[in-house]
Amino acid sequence: MSSKYTVITLALGAMTLGGQAHADFLRDSKATLGLKNFYFNNDNRDGTATPSKTEEWAQGFLLDFKSGYTDGTIGVGVDALGLMGVTLDSGKGRHVGSSMIPSGSDDSAVDEWSRLGLTGKVRVSKTELHLGTLMPKLPILVSNDGRLLPQTFEGGQITSSEFKDLTLTGGRIEHATGRGSSDQTGLSATGGTRESNAFDFAGGDWKISRDLTAQYYYAHLDDYYTQQFFGLLHTLTIADNQSLKTDLRYFRTDSSGKNGSGTSGYRISGYTDGNDGEIDNRTWSAALIYSLGGHAFTAGYQSVSSGSGFTQLNQGGLPDKGAGGVSLYLYTDRLIQTFTRAGERTAFGQYAYDFAAVGLPGLKASVIYLSGDNIKTTTGGTQKEWERDFSLDYTIQSGALKGVGFGWRNGKSNSEASRNQDQNRLIVSYSIPLL
Repeated sequence: MSSKYTVITLALGAMTLGGQAHADFLRDSKATLGLKNFYFNNDNRDGTATPSKTEEWAQGFLLDFKSGYTDGTIGVGVDALGLMGVTLDSGKGRHVGSSMIPSGSDDSAVDEWSRLGLTGKVRVSKTELHLGTLMPKLPILVSNDGRLLPQTFEGGQITSSEFKDLTLTGGRIEHATGRGSSDQTGLSATGGTRESNAFDFAGGDWKISRDLTAQYYYAHLDDYYTQQFFGLLHTLTIADNQSLKTDLRYFRTDSSGKNGSGTSGYRISGYTDGNDGEIDNRTWSAALIYSLGGHAFTAGYQSVSSGSGFTQLNQGGLPDKGAGGVSLYLYTDRLIQTFTRAGERTAFGQYAYDFAAVGLPGLKASVIYLSGDNIKTTTGGTQKEWERDFSLDYTIQSGALKGVGFGWRNGKSNSEASRNQDQNRLIVSYSIPLL
């Protein structure tokens, strides 16, 4: 955590504990210990790069403490997040670039790694301010939780629900810690190799009616890009246990600062119009989700403009190998590919089933297929790719092992723009309430 946010958090903590630790602060506090056992296997089926396989197994511990707020008009509280990973099996030949486990000085997997995040918080009426460690879940920034430990950010975020049916959010992010690292870095964009020191954002969700929600968000990554997001969600209730959901999303991303001026290091890699490394992208998608009992059918389409690939906050190009790994607010952000290359057009379909409908609560399964084409290349041709993902999850509902969750993820990707890959993830998780 940066020194500035550490001081603020400790100051808020002192205010909380210095005579104002009223009943609500203590009574409303919650603490849980999350246990996550994760096996990850990614097999590259072609290409000359080595190694051809990433294979690792680790145990994660997540201690999450959230205090209540002190009494009074201005409520104050403190949250703490302790993360630790322990390597169970890996090897220099099967450990690639800190995808899940950080690398040691000899590029082999470390035995264990950890980090601590502190967050001070203030509440006034229906408005909350958080300063310190954040894990945003917003259209313009989604904290990644696709490996053993989650990606975290350092900054400030304010969320307000003062107006009926309207939630407003804004803030600034200044540092990130990757899912495969214990070290903070600055910020960057997809394909960027230089650090930025500020990511500002603001937006809101307006519930126009019970079934219709409109979204707008604005984000600015200093010296890289500005981004606007427009979203529209509508749910049509057809009958009991039967509905049709429409999900429309549009991102407009333009170059800013040094990226727009072509400054070396701030240009992004990958295809860009004119080979100038400048961010210039429009991405839209439309999805229909039909639900009937335990069944859910999804059909959708996504289009990425040809000026550059879709871009959001991404530290994967920075020297810290563990800084990589992002999540995107896109249906096409899957196990292996994201289908966000310049010019790419993607059709996708998914089927999911909740077995609670036939008397097996806790068991869920889904399969999705995506096919993308028209990927722009520097040679003037186009490329295509496809991916098929399968997921199976079960949570024990009763007995001594109640709450233990099992998950399997299997993905297969064939791409003319990258290496063909097969991937498997096996996850066992359990959460223990402490307070």
